[in-house]
Amino acid sequence: MSGSWPLLFVALAICLLLIGTAAWLVLNGSTYGARGGRHAATRPPRSAFSRTAHEQPAAKKRAAIVINPTKFDDVEIAKAELTQTSRDLDWEDPLFLETTIEQTGAEQAREALAEKVDLVCALGGDGTIRAVASVLMGTRTPMGLLPRGTGNLLARNLDVPFGDVTAGLRVACTGRNRAIDVAWVELDPEVAEVDLDERGADEPAPSPEVITDEAVATTEVTRHPFLVMAGMGFDAAIMDGTSEELKSSVGWTAYFVTGIRSLFFERFAVRVRADGSQMPAKKVRTVVFGNCGTLTGGIQLMPAAQIDDGVLDCVFVAPKSLFGWSKLAATVLRKSEKETSQLTRSRGSDFIVEVDDPKPVQIDGDVLGEARRLHVGVNKQSLIVRTGAGR
Repeated sequence: MSGSWPLLFVALAICLLLIGTAAWLVLNGSTYGARGGRHAATRPPRSAFSRTAHEQPAAKKRAAIVINPTKFDDVEIAKAELTQTSRDLDWEDPLFLETTIEQTGAEQAREALAEKVDLVCALGGDGTIRAVASVLMGTRTPMGLLPRGTGNLLARNLDVPFGDVTAGLRVACTGRNRAIDVAWVELDPEVAEVDLDERGADEPAPSPEVITDEAVATTEVTRHPFLVMAGMGFDAAIMDGTSEELKSSVGWTAYFVTGIRSLFFERFAVRVRADGSQMPAKKVRTVVFGNCGTLTGGIQLMPAAQIDDGVLDCVFVAPKSLFGWSKLAATVLRKSEKETSQLTRSRGSDFIVEVDDPKPVQIDGDVLGEARRLHVGVNKQSLIVRTGAGR
């Protein structure tokens, strides 16, 4: 045992040396460790390990604005305000594309898509918005609403601000995407009835095609997309009889002025087939198809209508006298869904409408002309629209 003592002493000395060295390092680590002594390696910052540390900043987004210059006294002032709003939101300066009498928005929207912008905004009335939507539907590019018209019906139904275009642009750039339906109407289609029989009531209608000016000459039936409402009869007569000058001077109340003069638009017989089922013939003053239900002035003609359910709401308006019109007005103002002799309803995704004599037809406030037959359908959630965060 006495021979092992030197070995034990050496082992004990080594242990004490190791313990002392460790204690010294701990007590002086702030100088030679974490704070980087003369020979200590400097640890890179945490951000140096991030994958994006050496990447370029993300490219700014850019919006195209299809603008109807007739809606402004000085369109350059409007452009300057919208440009400043884009900069405030850290977006690139907008691409402005002005409409003309011949090109009302569709060609400009195609140009915007070719530029691969992140957002296409329609600045104008319901006609400009509809023209832009006809191109954007079926794409993944969202549409922003900068309504500047008389009715602003789509904006009203989506609770998008109207009148203040810079507020509308803020919603378009920062809001959320919402997929909505796009409805369509064909005037005097020769083959609509055959197509409906072959397709069946449960099959979706074919996607609307954008018809160019060149294609119209060789196409028997043109499909006209609409976003809010289409009608035949009394309502189209109101739209046709309301001048742009009157709308500019008194706003949406111009429609009421014309409406009073058109109250007794002649009743006419209408035959309707909804999703393949023939409905009883009716005598009406107008038949209206709604993709959504709120009219100018906040009047809800179709309280149950939803803009994204793939279904159209149809109303038949048939008052016989001034007293009948007053009862109809009371029903609508109460937002009642009850049917009366003045107002009946139907719902569906595919309609065929026939009348004996040509009647005026309107979509979203624009008169298309007269027709004896309509084919009306809807494409579910085929257009992406930017709405406020609360929607």
